[in-house]
This record gives sequence, structure tokens and C-alpha cells, in this order.
Amino acid sequence: MNPKILVFAGSIRTGAYSGKTADAAMKELALQGAEVTRISLTDYPLPIMDQDLEAEKGVPENAVKLARLFIDHDGILIATPEYNGSMPPLVKNTIDWISRVRKDRGIALRPLPGKVVAICSSSEGHFAGIRSANHLRAVLSHIQMEVIPQQVSVPHGGDAFDDHGDFREERLRNGMQRLCRALIERAVMLSGRYQH
Repeated sequence: MNPKILVFAGSIRTGAYSGKTADAAMKELALQGAEVTRISLTDYPLPIMDQDLEAEKGVPENAVKLARLFIDHDGILIATPEYNGSMPPLVKNTIDWISRVRKDRGIALRPLPGKVVAICSSSEGHFAGIRSANHLRAVLSHIQMEVIPQQVSVPHGGDAFDDHGDFREERLRNGMQRLCRALIERAVMLSGRYQH
């Protein structure tokens, strides 16, 4: 069975290293037999998390759409950049809003707890976004997602990719292969769709 994996980057900037990392992950997941959905958070704009706004207008429709996507996929891969030593507000705000989705058309939803997720990070510098990845891992674990231990962190993002969007370094290519294999295996194991 081919698990369904949802992939997105934590930056919507043109040419973002996290976007290139997400594309590299998408390629590798597909090579390993996953059915991959690559989305851009540009297509799901959300206001800053605000419980007064939620009380007045409810959870934004784009948060519900993202929650449906999370539920419809067996695993998630998030490629995050690093802003000031942590994850960008776009990533945190997206996760915060999805966590507020409790129902869809009257049906109870739990889009995050128990969902398997992999983290990649990237930065221009030597530290490769590792602090951002650690903060994201803590948040995802807190909301009871299952974060796999394998991680790919891409340093010197401006030089990390060749003209085809592939990693120049064998170490990163091998790391992405391992991460994708682990994500697929765990997603298949946890998904009810494959249980007989």
C-alpha cells in the first residue's frame, strides 16, 4: 500500500531554502512509493491566532481545510526555516489554528493527535535551522503528534542545492532517504487504512 504523505514548507518566500528542502523531500518520498501532496501555505492564509476572533467568527475555513488535509494523509512532513533561533510565526500560527479545529460539518475531528510527522530544517548559516527544528519538535510533541526521530537539517541553504533542486552533499541525500523511509514505514504502521 502507498501511504499518503502531506508536505509543506514553513516559508512562502520565493526561492526559500525550506521550500527547496520540501521539494527534495517530495521527490524522495515519491521515489520510495508514497503518494505525495505538496501544498503551499500561501494558499491557506490565516489571521494571527486570536481567541476573541474565534469566539466571534469561529475557526477560519482555511484552518478547517488544512485539518481535513491532515486527516486525509497518513503522515506529514514539515520543512521549517529558522527565524531568530526559532520556528517562523507562519508555522506556529498554522499549527495553532489547526489545533483549534474540533469539528467539521458537525463531525468531531482530531487532526493532530497520533499523526506521524517528520521535520526538516534549513538556514543560510552553519547551524542548519536545528534550533527551529527543536522548538517545532517540542510543540508537535506537546499536541500529541508522533514526531519521528530522524531529521534532515540543511546548512548553507544558498549552496546546498544543485540546478535540479537535489542536494549537493551525499550526507544530505542519504539523510533524506533515511528520513523518508522512516516516515513511510511509521505512517503505514499507524494508519488504519492498511489494517485488515
